[in-house]
Amino acid sequence: MATTLTQEQQSHLRQQLERWAAELGFAQLGVSDIQLDQHEAYLRKWLQAGYHGSMDYMERHGEKRARPAELIPDTCRVITLRMNYLAAGTRPEAVLEATEKAYISRYALGRDYHKLIRKRLAQLATRLQQEAGGGQYRAFVDSAPVLERALAERAGMGWIAKNTMLINERAGSWFFLGEIYTDLPLAADPPQPAKHCGSCTACLTVCPTDAFVGPFQLDARRCISYLTIEHKGSIDEALRPLMGNRIFGCDDCQLVCPWNKFAQHSDEADFRPRHGLQDSDLVDLFLWDEATFLARTEGSAIRRIGYERWLRNIAVALGNAPPATAVVAALNQRLDHPSALVREHVSWALQRQRDRNANQC
Repeated sequence: MATTLTQEQQSHLRQQLERWAAELGFAQLGVSDIQLDQHEAYLRKWLQAGYHGSMDYMERHGEKRARPAELIPDTCRVITLRMNYLAAGTRPEAVLEATEKAYISRYALGRDYHKLIRKRLAQLATRLQQEAGGGQYRAFVDSAPVLERALAERAGMGWIAKNTMLINERAGSWFFLGEIYTDLPLAADPPQPAKHCGSCTACLTVCPTDAFVGPFQLDARRCISYLTIEHKGSIDEALRPLMGNRIFGCDDCQLVCPWNKFAQHSDEADFRPRHGLQDSDLVDLFLWDEATFLARTEGSAIRRIGYERWLRNIAVALGNAPPATAVVAALNQRLDHPSALVREHVSWALQRQRDRNANQC
């Protein structure tokens, strides 16, 4: 059973939470109830449309995502926290324009955020349990069926925008979210009162693959983040030329968002780029052997796609790169790769290089 708290106790705990969260590197904290009926209806329609692609886990745990008390019994409040991740000096626009370079989503340039944030959420939950004298707490960081953006919106931390990202009016969208489910009846914050995208459609029109079927509606099957990270098979040939030099994720809809002029850089050491991945040449990365890939992606979110999909993604980017002898030579080195998936994308890239070279003559 949930603990009963007086208004004075709730106020005290909230003040303590705010202080501890700041000490642990979080930029903001919000508390919500668990009423997500509207978001559950949206999720159901999204799944019925098949926009989740091969992410079957979205469908398997659909109801639990929108019903926190079914995931963790007796949950009545969710504490949501956000942590900025954008490192200074990573020059995303410049790398996208330099098509011989590899573009990696800025969130993945440093160490994997899951362990860092989960550890700090656990520390926060332990302090809260000690201060409250009991209660149930469970921390999540993109690791369970949780509608984190819906919960953050419910906690007044921002609004789910036309690009389906959570936008905070003082911090844009370059941040991670994490949650603590609890049976402690803390006072809930007022939900976000309105969306502030206005008539802006910059995020919808900039998408390289036209993944947005409308405002607030993303077809993941066309999204570059899905194609390069979640999708395990062959990438649709019609989409490959549109992917440019993006080899792991995509940030275009964030880069054009006017609200990100308020984004704040992160001072977190673990989020700083490693191994020069913020500005690496495609050819150099493509020539990594598997041992090098494993060594240089240790502790990174990139490792989850594995070496085969790493080569698949870079092969597509090399096919889109300016015609060059070094590009063709690198692709030829992988033409007899043991993986049929890699060979397919290498062959496509070589043909595209030949076609582009012929058009220049």
